[in-house]
Amino acid sequence: MTNSLIIVCLLTLIIHTAETLSYSIRFAGVRLNKIAIALSLTGIIVLVSRTANMIQAPLTAKFVDYAKVNPHFPLLNYLMIIMLASSLGTLIAIAVFPTFVGLFERVISKLEIEGSIPKLLNSVTISQLKNTRKYIRKPKVKLYSFRYLGIPKRFIVMNIFVTAFYTVGVLSSLYAAHLVPQFSTTASQASGLINGLATIMLTVFIDPQLGIITHKATQHAEYRDQLGKIYVVLMGSRFLGTLLGQVVLYPAALFISMLVKLI
Repeated sequence: MTNSLIIVCLLTLIIHTAETLSYSIRFAGVRLNKIAIALSLTGIIVLVSRTANMIQAPLTAKFVDYAKVNPHFPLLNYLMIIMLASSLGTLIAIAVFPTFVGLFERVISKLEIEGSIPKLLNSVTISQLKNTRKYIRKPKVKLYSFRYLGIPKRFIVMNIFVTAFYTVGVLSSLYAAHLVPQFSTTASQASGLINGLATIMLTVFIDPQLGIITHKATQHAEYRDQLGKIYVVLMGSRFLGTLLGQVVLYPAALFISMLVKLI
C-alpha cells in the first residue's frame, strides 16, 4: 500500500498546488488590466485539479476497503499523511507564486492574440518553452510588510476554516465509512455534509470579499501594488487551513457517522 500512498500524495499535492496558483492568474490579470481573460484561464486550473482528483479519489477509497480486511491497518495515519501532502502543495504554490505570475502574464497576452486556448497551445514552440527560465523568481517574504493591508481579520479566519472543511470533506466521509461499516456506502457519499458548509461560507463570505479586493486593485494603482501581498496572505491562510484540517478530520468523521445513523 506504500506505493499507492505515494501516488495519492503526489496527486493531492498537484490538486492543492494548482488550486492555490489560481491566485497567480488573478494577479497577472490585474497587473495587465485583463482580469476577464485571466479568469477564463482558471478553467485550466480546474481541469488539472479535477483530473488529478478523478484518479486520487478511488485510490484513497481503496485504503478504506483494505482496512476492512486488515483491522490493524493504520487508516487514520494514512489519511493524515495525505493531508500533509495538501499542506506541502500549498507551500509549493506560495514558493512559485512570483514565477507563475510572470508566466501567466505571458499566457494572458498570447491568449488575447490567439483568441482560444487550442490556438494558444498550437503556437507554443520549443524555444518559447526554453525561455520560460527567465520568468523564474525567488519568493521574497518580509513579514513586517504584511501588517497594514486592510484585510479584515474575520476574512482571513474564514478562509482558514473554509480551506480546512474542503480539505477534510472527502477524507472525513471515507473515514466515517470505516467507523460505521454497516453504513459505509452512505457515509462515503456524505462528503457534501462537510463540503456543503464550506461552499456556503465560500459563496457568502469569501468570494464576494475577494471580488471586492480584486476590483479595487483594478481601479486604483496604489492598491494594485499591495494585491500581490494580499494574495500571499490568502495563500498563507490556505496553508493554515490545511493544517487545521488535521485537527478537524476525526471530529468531522464522527459527525458524519452520527448523521448517517440518523438518516
